Amino acid sequence: MGVMAEEYPPIIVTAQFDAQADDLFQRRRQEFFPPQLNFIPAHLTLFHNLPGDRESEVVKGIAAAIEGQSPITAQVPELMSLGRGVAYRIVSDDLKALRGRMIQRFDGMLVKQDRQGFRPHVTIQNKVSPGEAKGTRAILEQDFASFPAKIEAIQLWHYRGGPWSPIGVLPLQG
Repeated sequence: MGVMAEEYPPIIVTAQFDAQADDLFQRRRQEFFPPQLNFIPAHLTLFHNLPGDRESEVVKGIAAAIEGQSPITAQVPELMSLGRGVAYRIVSDDLKALRGRMIQRFDGMLVKQDRQGFRPHVTIQNKVSPGEAKGTRAILEQDFASFPAKIEAIQLWHYRGGPWSPIGVLPLQG
């Protein structure tokens, strides 16, 4: 008899920000995300769906890809529209390069969504009407100024159809 898929939930990989940036992202998500749908923290997804049955290989691949990597300075230059939501756009060539190194290690494991273009962002609102999203963006843009954010670690999570379960955190310690 085969192993049930639930025994090996997919792995999500995210970037962990410094406390100041993370606090802002979490507060804004609490403020603007529909409460009945807000059961995961604000996050920047690096990979949406790596195979849970290859968890050890995934963790080792990420550890190898981040070896020698110092914390990454990113810029948050603007808010971006998601159509039915709002996000903070994240810009960092170093983050893109790090993700590229991870992709090399996960050849053959990536789903279509993770093979497509990488648009780093932190979603603070989603699944609302386009009008509500436009209004939220207008409110946030009133006092928005570009700011730096530091990516200090890589987080791994299991996706079980609702809240995510943490697997672990791999610090960027260069």
